[in-house]
Amino acid sequence: MTAVLGRGTCGGHVTLLFTVDDLDEDPIKQGSLGAGLCLTDGAEAIARGELGDFSLEVKFLDGNGDKRMFQQVLDLLSEQITAILDYSWEIAVRNKLPSSQGFGMSAAGAIAAAAAFQRALGLPHEESLRRSLAIAHLVERGNSTGLGDVTALAAGGVERRLNPGSPYSGPDLLNGPGQAEGWSESIPLVLAWRANPGRHTSEYIDDDDWKKSITDAGTIQMVHLSDGPWDKSRWSELLDSAEAFSKQSGLSDDASRSALVKAGENATLRAGIHKDTSVLLCMLGESIVIVPRNISKPISLEKLLSELTKEGLDATLTHIGTLS
Repeated sequence: MTAVLGRGTCGGHVTLLFTVDDLDEDPIKQGSLGAGLCLTDGAEAIARGELGDFSLEVKFLDGNGDKRMFQQVLDLLSEQITAILDYSWEIAVRNKLPSSQGFGMSAAGAIAAAAAFQRALGLPHEESLRRSLAIAHLVERGNSTGLGDVTALAAGGVERRLNPGSPYSGPDLLNGPGQAEGWSESIPLVLAWRANPGRHTSEYIDDDDWKKSITDAGTIQMVHLSDGPWDKSRWSELLDSAEAFSKQSGLSDDASRSALVKAGENATLRAGIHKDTSVLLCMLGESIVIVPRNISKPISLEKLLSELTKEGLDATLTHIGTLS
């Protein structure tokens, strides 16, 4: 029996500051304002289908994940593409970054999987991409695993989210309520995290007190970040806003995150690059991202990896992703 095959990829995303906009009953209109970094590393999915009873088997090639999420993606796709119901599916997922660490891996995995299923059926690339983003947003909101990662990834690069909601919606997959824009440079960055993730994202975005403190702090920063052109001239401003947000929201004081930032600063000091880098919290993991302060000045971050290991952290080197 002839099998159909499709592949999808999507980079991860680091949120540096955000608001919680989830009051609308329609999940398409839920999301966040904010800013962050789209990554070159993320998720890869390969889908294989054979004609037969509708089913799904999920395999993780690296690490673990939420198999239920991929079933949700396939079920939502089948409501729009009925041909999916004619196949028995397998999907193999490779995650290049850990889940539940603030790297947007649930969004990346959902987007990559949705794209893989559609490409297996030969659907056009642009249509598949838009539908993948729309479905991933619904899955994210249904699971409270994210607010604005999907809309951010729809822009790519160094992004700012100007309106909350899904980037695409409706039967024609026209622009949704979510609006984001990005710019991109090949900026190196290091991600570092504690081996055991802490609290789930939902414990923050579904908690009224955290929701208020996060949204108040994010709104303050987005007042000026939303204004004017969005390009590489705003890099230093973004770093300053990210540091201010982490303090104003109270997140830097929660779950030993201040110790996490201190560990990153210790590593940059020993590596001799503390004056040339910023250590920022990833929202909402037990993780940090270390970036160059001056993106016009070449800098090597590879030596940071061994220094972060000495601090008891796992770490990897990646780069800012391209525009979507």
